[in-house]
Amino acid sequence: MAVATGEGPAEAEVGAQGRPQAERTRGEERWQCISGCGCCCRLDPSLRPEALEALSESQRATYLTMVGADGWCIHFDTGGRRCRIYASRPDFCRVSSLIELFGQRGEDGNALAIACCKQQIRSEDGGRGKVIRRFLRAIRRPR
Repeated sequence: MAVATGEGPAEAEVGAQGRPQAERTRGEERWQCISGCGCCCRLDPSLRPEALEALSESQRATYLTMVGADGWCIHFDTGGRRCRIYASRPDFCRVSSLIELFGQRGEDGNALAIACCKQQIRSEDGGRGKVIRRFLRAIRRPR
């Protein structure tokens, strides 16, 4: 699933259990995007069949036009490791779409976003790389 970055102030201010961030208890994780990652921008259809299956016909057509020859999104700046169209990125690149596309009714969107990011980062960068370590620190850090 192509997931880009955070969705705005409301997500940033509420923890995993719907409590304000300041009230989070030790051990709770709160999803947040980390800069310089971009692992979700690896769109290669051969590596992401579940993403294509979850999309509507229109979304699938858009997704496929975004895949570059190297399997990365054509809008991903590999040098700066950022999205060039972040403000106008498609709905399937937004964290708020994860539950609709991949989740079950009543599922915790925060937990699903964390699981998706962990899976994607590990597949692209490995389970012990700098990116996964930064992501784990970010989601555990109280704000």
